[in-house]
Amino acid sequence: MNTSFETLLYDERDGVAWVTLNRPDRMNAFNSLMQRELHDLWRGLRRHDDVRCVVLTGAGDKAFCTGIDRMEQMGGAADATTDPDIVGSGSTPFMFNDPGDNIGPKSCDLWKPVIAAVNGIACGGAFYMLGEVEFIVAADHATFFDPHVTYGMTAAFEPMHMAGIMPFGEIMRLSLLGNYERLSAPRAHEIGLVSEVVPKEQLHDAVAWAANTIASQPPLAIQGTVRAIWSARELGHRQALRFGYSYVAMGTDQDSIAEGQKLFESGTRIDWKLR
Repeated sequence: MNTSFETLLYDERDGVAWVTLNRPDRMNAFNSLMQRELHDLWRGLRRHDDVRCVVLTGAGDKAFCTGIDRMEQMGGAADATTDPDIVGSGSTPFMFNDPGDNIGPKSCDLWKPVIAAVNGIACGGAFYMLGEVEFIVAADHATFFDPHVTYGMTAAFEPMHMAGIMPFGEIMRLSLLGNYERLSAPRAHEIGLVSEVVPKEQLHDAVAWAANTIASQPPLAIQGTVRAIWSARELGHRQALRFGYSYVAMGTDQDSIAEGQKLFESGTRIDWKLR
């Protein structure tokens, strides 16, 4: 797969792909090129078996991602007549270019685990990505907000992505208060948006431990588990349970069971940590 990008940094170690949004001069806001590169990356990782877990973060320590690059994507330098990924609709409202179709791993049909390492501001369009990762680890200075309504725009797609992982009142408050309030990393942890908060200098090591642990386990079982739990979020409870049998059948094979049984019978003690 192609790993040469202009707006992303890519590093692969021990079964983990480290993906960094690399536009720090624009607070890692995404433009058309980043949309296309993320789409190509997520699709390429589907068949790249060497990678068993992905970490997504932003360059620097000011921002994870501040959403759409408004100067390029919303009436700035970009030419809407020639840019195939300009955000919005054409001459009628019936065909709409949604960045989420390109930049979200699940929207690109990638079912390998993705962990977000939020290293600063995460707002607006960043939620397209954060709403499609398995879990989030945040530095203690990270903040979350959605500025849409402050600038006269309806907040729709982005909070919809987050509605499944945030309580209704919290995502509603965040969306309606726009630029006037930010959710701190500790508060994000309290409401379940973030799974862990660490000092910023410990963010890399904390995420690396989780990613390496996931990558060390049988990939078929890991991916089957990811797909099953996402089904529980997307479908009704009874529908998801009916699909559970299919995910068990597809995500379990004799080799992985044999390896698991061998580990169990060996009496090897897992060096676990308490969170």
